[in-house]
Amino acid sequence: MRVSANKRVVLSLVAIVAFMGAMGFAAVPFYNWFCAVTGYGGTTASASSGPSGEILEQTMIVRFDASKERGMPWTFKPVQRQMEIRIGEVGLAFYEAHNPTDRVIAGTASYNVAPFTAGGFFTKIDCFCFTQQVLQPGETVLMPVTFYIDPEIVNDRDGRRVESITLSYTFYETDLPEDLANLDQTVDDTINSAVN
Repeated sequence: MRVSANKRVVLSLVAIVAFMGAMGFAAVPFYNWFCAVTGYGGTTASASSGPSGEILEQTMIVRFDASKERGMPWTFKPVQRQMEIRIGEVGLAFYEAHNPTDRVIAGTASYNVAPFTAGGFFTKIDCFCFTQQVLQPGETVLMPVTFYIDPEIVNDRDGRRVESITLSYTFYETDLPEDLANLDQTVDDTINSAVN
């Protein structure tokens, strides 16, 4: 009888550990989904086209910020630091990235907006942050972001107090796509055999 009670306790503990592991695994995708739907934590919305509603006379200042992960060798900055845009109007801004090294480098940008209450109203139509960016040695590129501020922000209890929005990007170095990594290795091997 005692062995059976011990088995139940062990099975219960194993079930709890498995449940907690599954919840830990599901937490990140669930949190990302929650932020994307609600704008919580400065997560922006996205759309395939511009707004269908009206463009308001009221304007908003949008500031642009850029940073890099420690060790990311690129230079990365906004082309302009801020713009004033009408609420509901489509805006276009550019960021500049430069690879000063002698190797191909891939990067991916994470983003958010501040204040967090504006996240659900700041809508990106197209953005360099949606895909991985690959820069050749010495290459400089201009990367666009197309966006608008949803007019519903003026009807939101917290959103209507927002006077300016800061769009921030952080670039991280990522692994090269497989085809480019193989090509890069072939170039290195060719250079090494030519030197030796």
